Amino acid sequence: MFALIATRCLADSTVDRTQLPIPDVEPKGYTELDVRNVEPPEPYKALKPPEGAPNVIVFLLDDVGFGQSTLFGGLVEMPTLDAIAEQGLVYNRFHTTAVCSATRTALLTGRNHHQNNMGSIAETATAFPGNTGMRPNYIAALPKILRYNGYKTAMFGKNHEIPPWQTGPAGDQTLWPSQVGFEKFYGFFGGETDQFQPVLVDGVTRIKTPRTEGYHFTTDMANQTIDWLNLQHSYNADRPFFVYFAPGAAHAPHHAPKEWIDKYKGKFDMGWDALRKEVFERQKKLGVIPKDTILPPMPDGVARWSSLTSDEKKIFTRQMEVYAGYLAHTDHEIGRVVDSLKKTGEFDNTLIFYIVGDNGASAEGNRNGSFNSLAFYNGIEEDPKFILDNLDKLGSEDSFGHYAKGWAIAGDTPFVWMKGTASDFGGSRNGMAVSWPDGIKKDKNVIRDQWTHVVDIAPTVLDVAKLPEPKEVDGVKQIPMAGKSFVASFNQPNAESKHKVQYFELGGNRAIYKDGWFARVIHWPLWEDTKKFSTLQDDKWELFDITKDFSLANNVADKYPDKLKEMQKLFDQEAFDNHVYPIDDRTLERMNAEIAGRPDAMFGKKTLTLYSGAKGIPENSFLNIKNKSFDLTAKISTDNVKDTNGVIIAQGGNFAGWSLYVKNGVPTFEYNWLGYEYTPITSKSPLKQGDNEIVVKFRYDENGKGGKGNNAGLGKGGNAYLYLNGNLVGEKFIPNTIASLYSLDDGVGVGEDEGGAVSKAYKAPFIFNQDIESVTTSIVD
Repeated sequence: MFALIATRCLADSTVDRTQLPIPDVEPKGYTELDVRNVEPPEPYKALKPPEGAPNVIVFLLDDVGFGQSTLFGGLVEMPTLDAIAEQGLVYNRFHTTAVCSATRTALLTGRNHHQNNMGSIAETATAFPGNTGMRPNYIAALPKILRYNGYKTAMFGKNHEIPPWQTGPAGDQTLWPSQVGFEKFYGFFGGETDQFQPVLVDGVTRIKTPRTEGYHFTTDMANQTIDWLNLQHSYNADRPFFVYFAPGAAHAPHHAPKEWIDKYKGKFDMGWDALRKEVFERQKKLGVIPKDTILPPMPDGVARWSSLTSDEKKIFTRQMEVYAGYLAHTDHEIGRVVDSLKKTGEFDNTLIFYIVGDNGASAEGNRNGSFNSLAFYNGIEEDPKFILDNLDKLGSEDSFGHYAKGWAIAGDTPFVWMKGTASDFGGSRNGMAVSWPDGIKKDKNVIRDQWTHVVDIAPTVLDVAKLPEPKEVDGVKQIPMAGKSFVASFNQPNAESKHKVQYFELGGNRAIYKDGWFARVIHWPLWEDTKKFSTLQDDKWELFDITKDFSLANNVADKYPDKLKEMQKLFDQEAFDNHVYPIDDRTLERMNAEIAGRPDAMFGKKTLTLYSGAKGIPENSFLNIKNKSFDLTAKISTDNVKDTNGVIIAQGGNFAGWSLYVKNGVPTFEYNWLGYEYTPITSKSPLKQGDNEIVVKFRYDENGKGGKGNNAGLGKGGNAYLYLNGNLVGEKFIPNTIASLYSLDDGVGVGEDEGGAVSKAYKAPFIFNQDIESVTTSIVD
């Protein structure tokens, strides 16, 4: 329960806010029998924050590079971002952790990502401290602190902070938004969702995928945010709010309304090499980078634009047009939220952090980009011809695309690397604009170059709200925040940077910052297999003086060997203190709970029986049948064979998965390999009246050649057999299977295929219209 406190204490400055929740006032006892003879006490009211505490909104974009918005020299027009900057300030030395889950938990707690046990993304948690995915109780999130102090709190969009085995409908909800301090949550839990067919949660309830014409999730979440803000203004105008607005954009899948994509037709025909140079020159003119900044060469792993074929250029430019339209559309929807604040008069007293990316631009599209970005998570390099043949569908609901890695490097101008490379500012430096008309005096010098980090957001919010960092929350002693408030920089352009030391680590890419020095290791680029690069023990450290070298272009390790040793020693200490060691540089392997060694919702089960109503089950809450033989047994009943239709059970969605369904009384098992291959096995016989048993037996071909791009026995094919009431009614060889991941959000459902449709033979959700007794899935050794 969130505390209530007597009115007489509302303005009492002696209230101890370091212990949360604040204890209730002990009620007075009475001896008088008749209430009419007693003067009533003051009514109890909700505790309010200190006088003058502002509203706070954090807008956090996803997978956006430092140099992609017009504010930071790019070509993507973002007028809302520009307006926030014009009204307030621009921070050009703001840093993230270089990956989404880690950045998000650091933002909401003020602690480093390994302190939060989120050393990577939630789906790659392990058993080691620093990487378990389970935020400890001695770290209370900012929304809980604010709510206990009287703020109204809400979150909209991407969460991605919950360990995968807890995201299911029957999972432990201790880390769900409603439990960490958000009164309202509307969004999704995974790393991404289909923007046209999202898998959504409202509060603690999985809701039906919206299927209205012209639907787009970013528009939906903006509508939800505006409605919530208007409600607060109507009923709680005397209480400040904290809103966390985190769209899926511009993470894959790159989805945008066609009219927004078409606005960028031809804008990127110059290619990524030329774009990078143009952005660099524009950044110097704008002053967002020093005029003496050096533009380092693009990495060798990126093809030069002049070496590409005309077809490749056609593919790649369209990919970037889609991304630009997606990002611009998102800024437009954020603008609608900001406009709603102006209409209600809340804008001037709202502190806005507009953070342009939770990490740098993403190279997860590899060399060619993709029509289906799930290919990346399954170790598949997509055939460019497939993309070319479907080029007009890019950005639409029929695609799940990502752009080629060359655009990511250009998007991170003036830096070299990208998302995932925590040891390069291309991975960790993101633009940020801050606005607060009532608290930031208008200044000609809008650029702030104080060294700041995402962990600094929480202490800054507490600072402006005049709230102390709590020492105890819910009876648990708290560890101090790692971040430092940068409020002083709001009105003092030359204020000293309070953030003096910061480590970085992700997948072996590691670095340490201290007072203008930066030592780092580039262990491996995101698009490459770690096996192609040096071992952790053999990594070579570099050193940079970033007071003179904004883009990390000049390695001075040989010039200052003693400084490098000092910095390496400091990294070791920070790594120990924050549970960074032992470093885990495994990649796709960690998507598999069995390999990673993390808890699993199945707890070693080899058989799972689901019943009617089991829906919205994430991949990590279902048996892992990938790269294995399995049996599927469904018991159903029908009173009208010819009119029997619908999905009995399905896993995944449009772009990867499998489904057991019935059409006009005839069962079919179908496997969808990344939208490239559809293998349906349709029964030779229809169902019979009454009870039926449908069995699918899949036998994995461990000794086979495997699917395209697969290795080490993963993603190979196998024989599938379909039985109806004990009779073999169909069989077929499935050439390729999913190696690592069906979907980051679209899970398993009994009686429907919610989210995207696995098969093109039906339209989701294709609800089963007869009775399902049970569906049993079993792993076969």
